[in-house]
Amino acid sequence: MIEPVVTIVDDDEAVRDSLALMLNFRGYRTRAFDSAEACLEAWRPDWRGCLMLDLRMAGMDGLALQQALLQRGCTLPMVFLTGHGDLAHARLALKSGAVDFLEKPYEESALLKAVAEAIERDMRDYATHSHVAEITARIERLSERENQVLGLVVAGKPNREIAGDLGISPRTVEVFKARMMEKMQARSVPELVRMAMEAGILG
Repeated sequence: MIEPVVTIVDDDEAVRDSLALMLNFRGYRTRAFDSAEACLEAWRPDWRGCLMLDLRMAGMDGLALQQALLQRGCTLPMVFLTGHGDLAHARLALKSGAVDFLEKPYEESALLKAVAEAIERDMRDYATHSHVAEITARIERLSERENQVLGLVVAGKPNREIAGDLGISPRTVEVFKARMMEKMQARSVPELVRMAMEAGILG
């Protein structure tokens, strides 16, 4: 599991340093960039944690950085800081998924609460994504016949009906079903159905 990091993007060195100092003191790891462009260039899909973005910066501003990161598939929760906040910008940031929009001078308690919420959201989303990715990987390891049996089992069909659909004997269905259940690491059909729903192969 990759350790979460608070990524600070602010063109004011004093603000970057004070935020990093406060967050480090509270046990958070941080990385800082002095521009949106520098953050965008360094961004990696495996970053975990959250982003803390200044709204107004020289060059690309915080909202433009948010949109650029979203277009690249970034799912990190974002917290905005600004000394020139207005409702229109706040609505745009929050509509695009920002966790919070805080005005400078910020209250330390409000900022720490926003960071904690953002990191918790990222860890929860990452755990869900990892779980679904593992189920998908198990499905991809099934043979073509096992995959067919999987689809018919989660559709609620009994072995005899599956045998008729596939043109094989009920005994052969049992063999493929047992192999499929083992590869899927499913202890029961209800558990298999839940996996199929989580992987998006069953509505």
